[in-house]
Amino acid sequence: MEQFSRRRFLEQSLSIVAGASLTRVAHSEPTYLPKRSANERVNVAVIGVRSRGLDHVGGYLGHPEANLVAICDVDENVIAGAMLAAEKKGVPKPRYYSDIRKLLEDTSIDAVSIATPNHWHALAAIWAMQQGKDVYVEKPVSHNVHEGRIIVQTARKTKKICQTGTQIRSMKGSREAIEYIHSGKIGKVTIARGLCYKRRKSIGMRADTAVPAGVHYDLWLGPAPVRPFNSSRFHYDWHWNWNYGNGDLGNQGIHQMDVARWALNKNQLPKSVVTVGGRFGYVDDGDTPNTVVSCFDYGDAELIFEVRGLETDGLMNAKVGNIIYGSEGYVVFTGYDEAFAFDNKGQQVQHFNGGGDHYGNFLSAVKSRKSQELHADIEEGHLSSALCHLGNISYLLGHSQHSTDRVEGFEGDAAAMETFGRFQQHLALNNVNLREVAYRLGSKLKIDPRKEEFIGNKEANHLLTREYRKPFEVPAKV
Repeated sequence: MEQFSRRRFLEQSLSIVAGASLTRVAHSEPTYLPKRSANERVNVAVIGVRSRGLDHVGGYLGHPEANLVAICDVDENVIAGAMLAAEKKGVPKPRYYSDIRKLLEDTSIDAVSIATPNHWHALAAIWAMQQGKDVYVEKPVSHNVHEGRIIVQTARKTKKICQTGTQIRSMKGSREAIEYIHSGKIGKVTIARGLCYKRRKSIGMRADTAVPAGVHYDLWLGPAPVRPFNSSRFHYDWHWNWNYGNGDLGNQGIHQMDVARWALNKNQLPKSVVTVGGRFGYVDDGDTPNTVVSCFDYGDAELIFEVRGLETDGLMNAKVGNIIYGSEGYVVFTGYDEAFAFDNKGQQVQHFNGGGDHYGNFLSAVKSRKSQELHADIEEGHLSSALCHLGNISYLLGHSQHSTDRVEGFEGDAAAMETFGRFQQHLALNNVNLREVAYRLGSKLKIDPRKEEFIGNKEANHLLTREYRKPFEVPAKV
């Protein structure tokens, strides 16, 4: 660890200027750190160490290019797993912080890896880069569209490395399948379909309670409005509440949304979006839909995304995956690291498989200082996350209806109507008849891809951001 002594001295000198109060954390000018030598390890802190965060912990503990030096979590009851993992690796236990602001004052930390609930992703990433840290931030990178663009702008201004947690982009099998598609092997791509067929059971209905001992609840809420503590809005189940999560479009679905956009080779937002869906099969404390069809029009191609949270079979041997349709064939992604190419007769012509090291890709770019080496640069994360948010906004601005004879927004779109037909069949198999049970038909919203805003719809544009609780505010601009 001695190789960092000079570097830390420089950082500490800079930090005197930057300051360490909450206000300064939120608004300080970026701290530019010296370039690392090739043989230095990267000192990493993981923020959020339950569930997905434990994978981060394991990824860095087992990596020759990293030292896991600190962890942060607002729940003191969940840190034992990270500490035990370090002990099993025979390395010093990481320092523990309950408050991210205190962790960001630690000048020995080079990079942070963020696995918090979605509503904290943007603010944690922005604060970290402002304090001179490189960032790996889980998907979706943002809770709303505005946040994602601000993270990108912060990364560019501070010249920090910022990786998105869509690890499929580092998988050998998926990378080769995308290269196959982009090389024209299936002809002109017309439709990219994403599938999130993942059973989600009811979370039940629970009463508000006192905050559990060891939980720093005000910090957990962060940018979100103050509400009483309720376990149905806490560990993992926060995904199904709009204040903190983004439903399955922004949970599992963001991975397959990213692959679909990647396959289309689109580096901006679409021209329009329309979503239909609902929360079917049970009544519980969740308020996000468990069954969705979202259609995104790029003009020369279409992205169609399907979420099914009830019992279901797969489509073309994929359940959580993608189907990319071209004029000369199609490619089916059946997992994170495997895909199959077919000709138009349904004959398999290619098989792609093989994994990768997404954490390693991040660490390599941190050391080289070349963001172009990232497999999932923050710009890619923002654009794919924004698609999920756009789909959700259409849903939220929709209206309830029973009729399946006329689906506004899908009219004239054969692929969308075929998908809606299977949507109905799926629900019928789960004893949900859309002529008896209302579903939400979202508004078809026109988008200005350059401005990343809706055209002529103030209500929709209002949902591109949120009201932030002081002092946990994502800035309006960088």
